[in-house]
Amino acid sequence: MHSMPIISLPMYDIHHPTTLGLTSALTTLLAQRGVQAEVEWHSDLLPHWRDENLLLSQTCGYPLVALLPDVQLVGAFQSSAQGCEGLRYRSWLVARQEDENLSLSDFRGRRAVGNSVDSHSGYNALRYLVAPLAQDGTFFSETQLSGSHRQSLAALRDNRADVAAIDCITWALLRAHYPAELSGLEIIGETPLCAALPLITSAKTDATTLEQLRSALNELTSAKQYQPLMVQSLISGFAVPERAFYDEVQAWEDQAAEYGVTVL
Repeated sequence: MHSMPIISLPMYDIHHPTTLGLTSALTTLLAQRGVQAEVEWHSDLLPHWRDENLLLSQTCGYPLVALLPDVQLVGAFQSSAQGCEGLRYRSWLVARQEDENLSLSDFRGRRAVGNSVDSHSGYNALRYLVAPLAQDGTFFSETQLSGSHRQSLAALRDNRADVAAIDCITWALLRAHYPAELSGLEIIGETPLCAALPLITSAKTDATTLEQLRSALNELTSAKQYQPLMVQSLISGFAVPERAFYDEVQAWEDQAAEYGVTVL
């Protein structure tokens, strides 16, 4: 068993020094409030998100509604990345430059790549968009699962797939830090806006600690000393929506199923 509560920010860990800056700031702000925590990094995220010692992590809206009924919602970051509005974000539809003048309907019978079936931005959102275009429940000739948005982009660059839905915040962070990973690729469309990635804590976290968490996150996103870190992270604020804010993630899956599309 862990002796100390866990903090991790795994979802937008594109530029690790920046992510370390965020986790370091949070541990400092929490310590100032009498809450001790240690930072951990996990590749197997579902057990991490379900850990009773989880003090703070970031998950995707799809696991929140489908796989994590017991965790508590702490809130969500607002992002300044292009494509975001308030507490909502979208995915870009991305293809190679040779296909930059095509629209999504032109990719019928071609190859898609998604990061994982439990991703909203890379799978659920794309399924939602192609569902009205599908015939007999299918639209693409095949859909590969890459494991991450970055691996999906690599599949596009290497001509192993033709189209992907990529989280707009991930795209913006890659453009800032690893632009070569976007080389030869173009945005050919976009998904509608959906609820931003949720920050979560264990069901065991008490109400006082939850308030301290929210207080620390509010200070992180508003205090002048952290503004350079916020700019680097494309974080422009923190807010606490109702959990029902994430119901639309499930609604997108349900609407695709009404068209007979349950898998990409």
